[in-house]
Amino acid sequence: MNNEDYKVIDHEFPNQVIEFLEDRIYEYNSALLGKNDGKLFSKIIKDENDSIIAGISGWTWANACEITTLWVSQQDRKQGLGKKLLEAAEKEATANNCRIISLRSYDFQAPLFYEKYGYEIAYIMDDFPPGRKYYHLFKRL
Repeated sequence: MNNEDYKVIDHEFPNQVIEFLEDRIYEYNSALLGKNDGKLFSKIIKDENDSIIAGISGWTWANACEITTLWVSQQDRKQGLGKKLLEAAEKEATANNCRIISLRSYDFQAPLFYEKYGYEIAYIMDDFPPGRKYYHLFKRL
């Protein structure tokens, strides 16, 4: 087949495609570095009604950690839940021999929150999305 024989198609289950692609990238990266110790993690906090009011997720691999999501419900903010989740993620990273944690945040989210807990700004992308700033932060453990 040549290039013209291939076509781009939409898939009706994008989450499955994303998982498939991420698995292929992980396989490639693991083989290349000889590190096959990747783990996904998630931690949640529930209220008295057993509803999730806060959570954090990410991964550890090759002595590194990335926090991909941290969320606290609007009405439960400013109560220390974000700090508690961040500490839980850092504990997970340490337990998996990680030496660095990376995360991303927009200017309208929480870069100052992360800085307060020892994260340093690696770079700021201006105008992403237009009129806003996109932060990449890290913390050495």
